Amino acid sequence: MKIKEIRDMTLQELQTRRRDIKQEQFHLRMQQQAGQMEKPSQLRSLRRDVARIESILSQRRHAAASASTLAAAATTPSAATV
Repeated sequence: MKIKEIRDMTLQELQTRRRDIKQEQFHLRMQQQAGQMEKPSQLRSLRRDVARIESILSQRRHAAASASTLAAAATTPSAATV
């Protein structure tokens, strides 16, 4: 999954995709333990996809928090203007 595709997703889509990837990882780990795994590199790919999604979610949370802080500071009168 490309980072551009991830950035274009909504918050709900990101959370759903992360959950789906985690489930897929679980099933692949079970296959690995049973010795039935065909493509071991797929685990690495999924792990990296989860990391990309987590990074975008973190960036969005940080941006939302800083935006709310700036909005609160703009509505609160400062001591210099009183």
